[in-house]
Amino acid sequence: MADSIVPVKEIEEKMDTDKMWVIMGPQHPFSHGLWTLKVQLDGEFVTDADPIVGYLHRGWEKETENRTYPKIIPMADRLCYAASMTYTHLYCMTVEKALGIDIPEKAKYIRIVADEVCRIQSHLMWLAAVGTDMGNLTVFLWCMREREFFLDLNVKLTGARMTTNYPRIGGVRNDTTELFDRDILRTVDRFEKALWDIIALIDDSSIFVSRMKGISYLSREQVANMGLTGPAMRGCGVDFDIRRDDPYDNYDKIDFEVPVLTEGDSYARYMIRVEEMFQSVEIIRQAVAKVKAIGKNAPYRMKVPSKVPKGTAFMRMEDPRGESLMYLVSDGTDKPWRLKVRSPIFTNVSTSKAMCMGCRIADVPAILAQIDMCLGETDR
Repeated sequence: MADSIVPVKEIEEKMDTDKMWVIMGPQHPFSHGLWTLKVQLDGEFVTDADPIVGYLHRGWEKETENRTYPKIIPMADRLCYAASMTYTHLYCMTVEKALGIDIPEKAKYIRIVADEVCRIQSHLMWLAAVGTDMGNLTVFLWCMREREFFLDLNVKLTGARMTTNYPRIGGVRNDTTELFDRDILRTVDRFEKALWDIIALIDDSSIFVSRMKGISYLSREQVANMGLTGPAMRGCGVDFDIRRDDPYDNYDKIDFEVPVLTEGDSYARYMIRVEEMFQSVEIIRQAVAKVKAIGKNAPYRMKVPSKVPKGTAFMRMEDPRGESLMYLVSDGTDKPWRLKVRSPIFTNVSTSKAMCMGCRIADVPAILAQIDMCLGETDR
């Protein structure tokens, strides 16, 4: 265990103070949404924690039972506005599996491009939030500036910035627009250079690094027992990525690396997300080349029946925050009988107790920032 983390038992032996529960949220600036983290303090050290969600519950899963399959697509966008494309993609794949169809190759590669653009802009929003959590407004401004270029790509491809309503059951809504290939390659080339500037801004700051290195250690065994997924999991030495290990929509035809670090601290979780953005750039370049090779006249969407055969289907994918899963139960009509969503953040937030134990109260915002919370998907 890292030297900067003090075991809870040692704290209790050395300090003779009354323990006190402090409520952080749901309005606390660090919480990134409507949730509460109750922490028990012995002096300034955290000896217990209790995450509470439910302030934003919208009944999303129940609402889908009263809508036809195509009308659920815009709803999936709203599960997480920062990563809306991945949820609509996941939903469409789940229905396609229930229908037993294989969509056109061109649509698969376009979805990959859209997903990775979404991953980069989601990670940039996370990194901007980390900057404010650490008290550095410059990081926030630089990250949000770069994110705007990727939101512009969303506009060029889909006509919307965040809630894109772009994937369709059977493919995508429209082909890539004129000059989109040129624009996206220019954007990622520019972004690679800008990301190095942001990294230098963070890593050259002793305050930033000292508040993350050696803080909030998690072992591989803890990660496995708690169900932590995504970049936070890979920062603890678990080498698993659904895009590579259980590929969907032609990710198995794309060459990319899965970054893994064994340190298991907050700094490792930060570095994993940064490296993922570099890998997303490479994935975008390869997928765009595949789309260009297929040609403009190739189909990007296919007709599908309005009713889904009776039965069940589930699909999972690598969301920017971890493993997202949808489980569909169909009764043979044009509406789902049940649609269950497995949100990575719902599981990841539950690990906050283990992540905070033994740390100081001042470390809590920096620790919880690495979870990259989005309460819309958590309180669905």
